[in-house]
Amino acid sequence: MANSGAAPRRRIDVEDAAERGPKALRAHAASSESRALDTLIHHRMRLGIVSALAANDSLTFNELKALLDTTDGNLSVHARKLEEAQYLTCTKRFEGRRPRTEYRLTAAGRRALQRYLDHMESLIQATRGTLAR
Repeated sequence: MANSGAAPRRRIDVEDAAERGPKALRAHAASSESRALDTLIHHRMRLGIVSALAANDSLTFNELKALLDTTDGNLSVHARKLEEAQYLTCTKRFEGRRPRTEYRLTAAGRRALQRYLDHMESLIQATRGTLAR
């Protein structure tokens, strides 16, 4: 893609934004959020699912449901969104006559969670820097 002649946008570093004050930090957070924050994971229930799966090799539907204290429908909808994004895999089988649904975090899901945590950590560190003033 050819350069349209516009000046390149300067990326504001989190520490630089923190030094410049709360207004710059909020601007950095807003621009970083649109650029880096994975809003799919940012939802409370989906973050819970991905975090639980990161800490376990696999979890069943019922284990996740109990762990997250949610309903069948709520867990199903959010797990499906993560599955569509290829952040987790879902395996369905029968044990005897009982259905068993098992979830595993994919490599892409693990990378997405790491990026999300790195982003949130940088925002936390930058915010802590503004509180010390």
